[in-house]
Amino acid sequence: HIVINPASQIPTVGASGAIAGVMGAYLLLFPRARVVTILPLRPVEVPAVVFLGIWFAIQLYSGTVSLATDGARAGGVAWWAHIGGFIVGVLWALLLRRFNPNQLSEQRQRSYRYYDDYNDWR
Repeated sequence: HIVINPASQIPTVGASGAIAGVMGAYLLLFPRARVVTILPLRPVEVPAVVFLGIWFAIQLYSGTVSLATDGARAGGVAWWAHIGGFIVGVLWALLLRRFNPNQLSEQRQRSYRYYDDYNDWR
């Protein structure tokens, strides 16, 4: 917050940057995963890479717009904390993959398992 807007008199409090970091790491650790999102008509399953790509683009656009305005129009949202957190999460995941790729591969395979109609893992 201080780097992007050093003249700000408004403190930044929250965990949204850390949550964005988890999302960035998820994108790299589970690239083929699908997530359920709720659209106006019904829940829809989409690839995580699509969902998170759109989410990141929205954050980047909103952060850029907040720089071009007086900042008050940002609505108190720390867009750049989201962007920075996401990027740090991606970098962290790259480090994790580099140091222990076999364990991550096993975790990735388990993440694609699901319960069938009889509550058995598939």
